[in-house]
Amino acid sequence: MSKTITRAMLAEAAARRTGMHKSDIAPFVDSMFAHMAAALMDGENVKLTAFGSFQVRKRAERLGRNPRTGEEHKISPRQTVVFTPSAQLRETLDAVELPGPEAKAKEPFGR
Repeated sequence: MSKTITRAMLAEAAARRTGMHKSDIAPFVDSMFAHMAAALMDGENVKLTAFGSFQVRKRAERLGRNPRTGEEHKISPRQTVVFTPSAQLRETLDAVELPGPEAKAKEPFGR
């Protein structure tokens, strides 16, 4: 079972680590994501050292196929955000054994 980390969970974890109140941290978390989104919308790359980078890529119009019926259809051109993990994150992930579906999910951020 996959666990999802939300903005509220990030704010709560940051509050615990800093000793500040969650209500004081939440605006910083929201502001950070707003700045990242604005930068991506302006065509800039967002690089987070030791984590990875986000960039917008254009996808050309292409021909797709409905897997159930085999019917072909056009997929319109679009822009998408691509995440590339840093070398440090990749090495860390390679060194850690991720739990399988049968493993009990751990609480995020050392709860």
